[in-house]
Amino acid sequence: TPTALKTKFIRTFEECVEAFEATGVLDLNDEEVILLCQKGKIAAYSLEKILGNHSRAVKIRRAVLSRSSRTNTLEASALPQADYDYSRVFGACCENVVGYLPLPVGIAGPLIVDGASYLIPMATCEGTLVASTARGCKAINAGGGVTTVVTRDRMTRGPVLEFPNLTEAGKALAWVESSEGGNILKEAFESTTKYGKLVELSCALAGRTMYVRFAASCGDAMGMNMVSKGTEKALEVMAEYFPSMTVLALSGNYCIDKKPAAMNWINGRGKSVVAEAVIPGKIVKTVLKTTVEGLCELNLKKNFVGSAMAGSIGGFNAHAANILTAMFIATGQDPAQNVESSMCMTMMQPCNDGQDLLISVTMPSIEVGTVGGGTILAPQRAMLEMLGVAGANNASPGENAKQLARIVASAVMAGELSLMSALAAGHLIKAHMTHNRS
Repeated sequence: TPTALKTKFIRTFEECVEAFEATGVLDLNDEEVILLCQKGKIAAYSLEKILGNHSRAVKIRRAVLSRSSRTNTLEASALPQADYDYSRVFGACCENVVGYLPLPVGIAGPLIVDGASYLIPMATCEGTLVASTARGCKAINAGGGVTTVVTRDRMTRGPVLEFPNLTEAGKALAWVESSEGGNILKEAFESTTKYGKLVELSCALAGRTMYVRFAASCGDAMGMNMVSKGTEKALEVMAEYFPSMTVLALSGNYCIDKKPAAMNWINGRGKSVVAEAVIPGKIVKTVLKTTVEGLCELNLKKNFVGSAMAGSIGGFNAHAANILTAMFIATGQDPAQNVESSMCMTMMQPCNDGQDLLISVTMPSIEVGTVGGGTILAPQRAMLEMLGVAGANNASPGENAKQLARIVASAVMAGELSLMSALAAGHLIKAHMTHNRS
């Protein structure tokens, strides 16, 4: 037992139970609480509520789980547990907490996006990633920076509904797609939220099974909880018109969340962003060490033909997921949503009589928010504050999240430009051996 948890006197289990039932945990030391957990009197997952002290709960849970594990290493391991505000985590970000996992955070940039300069935070363990993205930022800035547009802003939820026969399913589909039905569902949906606005409903039938894709703008939130709550209420109202309808699941994979899908690639999910930049030919040669012609040829054969040969959905890029995921982790986003968020088409073509390079990235499903989720954690919020997009934009709701999506897409472009240049010049392996020797 680690010295930190040793005490001079530990009562028997029966005595601890008696004390616990009489006065709660006030009269119990750490080892006695651990004993009650080990004997099943206290559930380890409920320690925060019982103790009223988040840090102590983490310390005791860590000991309980470690001592019951096969290796018994967790309690005294290098996983940090001290000096962390667990009150922000409890009930919001994680359960059964035993510590926190530090990750290196590097800064690429600055990168000029729509005329403003941003430092790009990236949490990663991959050597060369930050350095490579920084090189891309330098090249892009030399041409005046990135220009972006947000073409769509909508989070989705796609429940699956069952009907007793095809006729009833067809009637329901027609009702949802009608102005009458659509307005009724919109009113019900928006009654649950201040910022969520239902902007589109789309349906599909598979036999007697019906799928409805609810798409809503969600202010500065990423929006999954908001759109789920609104959808649930809308289905309650719909059931009044179709009492034979059965809601099989609030999510029927028609959303579609955390899975590659043509639905998101075509229709978008989250923020749909297009970004472009012009790189002077001189910079392509001096900074990127390649040529405009070589980059365009490689982009065609690798990102388009190669991806098509592999049957990729939304994977017409070199490594968009690398940059996006590093930024997601650094800014408190859901890293699992990199699956659809990193879908990206990178385009390159000569411009200005073939002297310069026009590069663009098209990303239809960047799922980000600046409120809720991991953005409430202090380190992640600090990165959002550095970008100037932390919290809700009260003057123009939704603009902070949109701006974050613009910055993410622009950083992805920088990473794409640098990696493609390294590949065209044959420098990739050399760079990795220099910066990532594992």
